[in-house]
Amino acid sequence: MFESIIKMFSYEFFVRAVIGGSLISLCAALLGVSLVLKRYSMIGDGLSHVGFGALAIAAAVNAAAPLEFAIPIVVIAAFFLLRISENGKIKGDSAIAIISTASLAVGIMVATMTTGLNTDINSYLFGSIIAMSQKDIIICIILSIIVIIMFVFFYNKIFAVTFDESFAKATGTKAGAYNMIIAFLTALTITVGMKMMGSLLISSLIIFPAITSMRICRRFRTVVICSAVIAVLCSISGLIISYQYNTPTGASIVITNVCLLIIFSIIGSVSDRINAKRYSKQ
Repeated sequence: MFESIIKMFSYEFFVRAVIGGSLISLCAALLGVSLVLKRYSMIGDGLSHVGFGALAIAAAVNAAAPLEFAIPIVVIAAFFLLRISENGKIKGDSAIAIISTASLAVGIMVATMTTGLNTDINSYLFGSIIAMSQKDIIICIILSIIVIIMFVFFYNKIFAVTFDESFAKATGTKAGAYNMIIAFLTALTITVGMKMMGSLLISSLIIFPAITSMRICRRFRTVVICSAVIAVLCSISGLIISYQYNTPTGASIVITNVCLLIIFSIIGSVSDRINAKRYSKQ
């Protein structure tokens, strides 16, 4: 088994996948805690479908840089979603559902009528290790650095906006601006991660690590750190499983996340019962 793992890392495409997958998972996990607590976790699903639509259009017009073409469109969609949910008559989940399904339909329609559902389009839908080129990894590293630096720099403000937005506004914090920052960083992460996970599964990187860490962690900082560690471990484990058993990359990573969620839920449940017994004795 150990020799097999060493052999995996001798392949350039696998090393690219590990680097890209770990960075994408880390960024998604950091943002996921805030999105889950704000009950806005499905924004990842909506933005991934917008990204697919944009990439399908880029493929149809033979754009030289489809990823660079998609990023600004997804960022605009993130701001638009946030604005609708805050000020419009359409609630957040309804707005996400409308934009998500419409974008996916446009992407499939454009792809079917032009290039067809070829390998590139399928890689954006379902994810592919081989689809991660050296250029994609460079873009991934740059954008991941931006996401991590901005998250750390605005950590206190993001914390305040996440837990009590009304109080944050009352104390002078520009909650709307920081919500925009969260949406912007999420859009970057989703767009870059689509080649790895596919638009149908990328939102799982936002949801699962956060929920899993919340099973046993109680403080925001601890949840963020635990979520980041879980995301990276599940990403690498999923890639190894995918290589060993020839399974889809995105699905393998999601399955490892599901297994870890079950384990953490059991541990959390047992821990809660033990603590309850201790308090009852006191």
